[in-house]
Amino acid sequence: MQNISTELTRLEQEHLYRRRRIVEGPQGPYQVIDGKEVISFCSNDYLGLANHPEVIRALQRGAEHYGVGSGSAHLINGHAHPHHALEEELAAFTGQPRALLFSTGYMANLGVIDALCPRGHVVFEDRLNHASLLDGARLALARLQRYAHGDTQALTRLLTQHHSNAAIIVSDGVFSMDGDLAPLPELTQLAKQYSVPLLIDDAHGFGVIGATGRGCIEHFNLAAADAPILVGTLGKAFGTFGAFVAGSEELIEYLIQKARTYVYTTALPPAIAEATRTSLRLVQTESWRREQLQHLIQRFQKGVTELGLTLMPSITPIQPLVIGDADAALLASQNLLKHGIFVSAVRPPTVPVGTARLRITFSAAHSENDVDRLLSALESSL
Repeated sequence: MQNISTELTRLEQEHLYRRRRIVEGPQGPYQVIDGKEVISFCSNDYLGLANHPEVIRALQRGAEHYGVGSGSAHLINGHAHPHHALEEELAAFTGQPRALLFSTGYMANLGVIDALCPRGHVVFEDRLNHASLLDGARLALARLQRYAHGDTQALTRLLTQHHSNAAIIVSDGVFSMDGDLAPLPELTQLAKQYSVPLLIDDAHGFGVIGATGRGCIEHFNLAAADAPILVGTLGKAFGTFGAFVAGSEELIEYLIQKARTYVYTTALPPAIAEATRTSLRLVQTESWRREQLQHLIQRFQKGVTELGLTLMPSITPIQPLVIGDADAALLASQNLLKHGIFVSAVRPPTVPVGTARLRITFSAAHSENDVDRLLSALESSL
């Protein structure tokens, strides 16, 4: 227990201690956080669907018909009609033969990698992959080989040195802290050239990237078959909760049998699946949300340039402003809060040492005035 106390003290002293904030009311740009009214720029509710009245009504109808909890795992008696219908609709949306629901994105990544990669299997991962992808390889007791961020030449060297097809390439589609996109065309070519499967976690791309919101695969004009193992989450642009894996009939059947985080956990509440079916429809029919999002991003980028600040390159709602030191990033976040702007300071170990940042994210529910208030607060706070 002494080690716990020492570590907590160290985190506090190095400005790496994390504290929860209490939010009043629904998710959205305008919130009351710790009793203070703010404009929030740190949610992943990119399309503003988390508090959409149609999604809420679908959740209510689902709860009235199916109750609250699912009661059991999918393989016992927890797999309800809304789960099955949502899986079929997600498969159609992604262009894949089938999809499989998981309770969270973290569980999806752990379950897929553990199921597909027995001990000793080699997992090639981008150095900035999400923690769940890295932990999946560790849980599987696989040989994790990380390549420099976005460096396909480094990945090629690793693949050339590997003389077995007992391997897999794993990458985020959109990197959650930098907001940039993986070099998917090159990754798909390497996967084909070296006859290894490719897993893409497009958690931050689905609903946002691509002409119809189908994610990074659509953005790069690739075919669904180019990403044979596709992971997506439902708690970001879709505004609900849960995750899914899309792929071939054989892949999904195998995961139903072998993915421990699917087999041994309670299914999502059916009402959540019903709400997500409505979200999926809105993602496909209300393209103006993506258009509004891009308009706000471009307005912000122009304003930041005029302030003489530099953002990391990103076409996504994730617009990181690197500060450097953890204490300086924390101070910047606190200064913004004084102006009624809530932006989280992201610090190590979430990001590399020396790259602490303000992770600014946008929603289609924001207005131009919100963006202008953020720019004004940044001018006064940095």
